[in-house]
Amino acid sequence: MRSRSILGAVVAAAVSVSVLAFAPAASAATNSFRGVNWADARDNYVDGWVIPTGLTASDSYSTVRGKADGILAGFQNLLGANTLRLPVNPQSVNSAWWASYQGAVDSALAHGMKVILSYWEANTHKDGLVDDTAAWNTMWDTITSGYGGNANVYFEPMNEPFGYSLSSWVSLCSGWLSRHSAIPRGRVLISGTGYNDNVTGVGASSALSGTLLSLHFYGFWASDTTRSAWTTNLSNRLGSYSSRTIIDEAGAPMTTGLTYTGGQNQDGNVFTAYFAATTDLTRARQMGVVYWPGLRSGDSYSITRQSGSGLAVNNASGVAQLRWGWGL
Repeated sequence: MRSRSILGAVVAAAVSVSVLAFAPAASAATNSFRGVNWADARDNYVDGWVIPTGLTASDSYSTVRGKADGILAGFQNLLGANTLRLPVNPQSVNSAWWASYQGAVDSALAHGMKVILSYWEANTHKDGLVDDTAAWNTMWDTITSGYGGNANVYFEPMNEPFGYSLSSWVSLCSGWLSRHSAIPRGRVLISGTGYNDNVTGVGASSALSGTLLSLHFYGFWASDTTRSAWTTNLSNRLGSYSSRTIIDEAGAPMTTGLTYTGGQNQDGNVFTAYFAATTDLTRARQMGVVYWPGLRSGDSYSITRQSGSGLAVNNASGVAQLRWGWGL
């Protein structure tokens, strides 16, 4: 997630290769992705290792795995989530931290969850471009070597590629697909242009056919207070590509006392109208949603908080509305 202050200013266990070859392409609906982001308290844009809330840099693989077991069980039991989106960067993967960090991925897989691994650029860059192409390639080589054979792991080459034009972004993604051609396209999420905010360009690209698409959508991007206005806003960003698209970041304040359920009462407030429109549309179009964030300390949007070795819900009405959007 691009920090809200900046965004507001800008826009207000392996299987054989033969099995991989027969894995399905992008499906006609994405609502099998009912997910959450597990995020670093620093917003995933970091100059070193990405360390999701609850983990520490000194954690071993077994410690990460144990902590993740409690947190992911919370995502499943309290929310009904079956998908986890995690940040990766070269500093984390091309280093000793990767041996520990994989405990979070492996925990999710052991829980039967899908995992989306997404590249985030460093905090000192934030220019919407891959920071170091060679290091980025090495990172993805390592990740796909380890998890390319697992059908529940999905790959997002870059989060919020706003520094690229449509043509240059398509070119970069085409290169990624060629380099990792053993990965079925149906397990690759291509981010929308800008701040992941529009998928019509990448959806129309024949070079990216068969891939899934990812979209980000937030209530602080506009000041509308009606569901109808927000529905139009979101629909325009999707175009005719809803069936390929997962909204892998969407969220609203969960610690400020807002009530997200209530039909007509959802109009009249920017965030309740936004969240109702988003979840109504994803339910109607059978789209996947990966909430931002499922857990992140210090973030008022976090739908859960740590409680002992597990989690507690921050806003029950928010959970109910999210589950509605998931089709539950």
